[in-house]
Amino acid sequence: MYSKKVINHFQNPHNCGKIKNPDGIGKVGNIVCGDVMYLYIKIGKNKKKEEIIKNIKFETFGCVAAISTSSVVTDLVMGKTLDEAMKLEKNNVINSLEGLPPIKIHCSILAIDALSEAIYDYLSKNKRLIPEELAKKHERIDKERHSVEEKHKDWVEKEEKMFNK
Repeated sequence: MYSKKVINHFQNPHNCGKIKNPDGIGKVGNIVCGDVMYLYIKIGKNKKKEEIIKNIKFETFGCVAAISTSSVVTDLVMGKTLDEAMKLEKNNVINSLEGLPPIKIHCSILAIDALSEAIYDYLSKNKRLIPEELAKKHERIDKERHSVEEKHKDWVEKEEKMFNK
């Protein structure tokens, strides 16, 4: 059973859509359930001249929990520094949604992975130092993505065509 907050985020997702010319893009998927998330970030600076997530949007092809976790992750990190955003964990997402069914916990991890990939993408495009923990997470996600793409090559090509219209 989903909480009222999960249902609310599903029916009225926050920050849904695509950012034109994003500074970072995170794309992740789950081989078991088939959920796919794209997360876009735009980086700005706060009054202390620290880099912050100035804007964030998502496109998720998935279930109620996948859309709700995508929505709440954008709420949780909008305006946060990159260091603060990288500290976000699945329990922050789950607690913000007032819980998730145990079988849907993986959606919170997927949303965190999408955020991590968007930050990784931003840092690598700008030839910036990538924290070791973020690099290890990227390596794991990239390995999983290549495994899925190889196994479901035809499906992935159709998805890419549909997505890049």
